[in-house]
Amino acid sequence: MLILASQSPTRQRLLRDAGVRFEVRPSGLDERTLEIAAVHNGADARGVARLLAEQKALAVAGLAPDAVVIGADQTLALGDELLHKPADLGAARDQLEHLRHKTHRLHAAVCLVQNGSLLWSHLETAELTMRDFSPEEREEVLALEGPGALESVGGYRLEGPSLRLFEAITGDYFTILGLPLLPLLSALRHFAPESLMRPVTA
Repeated sequence: MLILASQSPTRQRLLRDAGVRFEVRPSGLDERTLEIAAVHNGADARGVARLLAEQKALAVAGLAPDAVVIGADQTLALGDELLHKPADLGAARDQLEHLRHKTHRLHAAVCLVQNGSLLWSHLETAELTMRDFSPEEREEVLALEGPGALESVGGYRLEGPSLRLFEAITGDYFTILGLPLLPLLSALRHFAPESLMRPVTA
């Protein structure tokens, strides 16, 4: 059995589109408390992403013996500053303005855990530069995105109208969406090949 320890609609869609068979069981962990403790202990944005991915997978694996559990997390860093999902459209507006005409980094971590043991982990980073967009452009994008702007860190979706706010992007597209998919599929072929097999039909 393969389990995704995430309630992210984007991660679920990416796996389903790739033909992966899995169940969804969110971890229920207090991620912000874990992040605060990790930063206090010296973790950077990459370390936070890796820690949260592993802790989410371990929490779910503890309740599902023998299952292979996917843990994933993503952090956004503007220099040394960590940003989070905006709580509302006003916060999304402020966040976009904060990122305007600057380069930030998205760190996406993914791992596989089984029976309390870490089988595999991977982390990738993408670098994104926003244009010096006008307030009018920002408002147009927010109006088009609607609640979708609240689904990811940064207050934008590269798979949506937010793309028009960017000047340059370096890195893997799936990493930007929060799940380094190609390395994960390679790991699944080794650790959970049954999740990639076509269901047997009568």
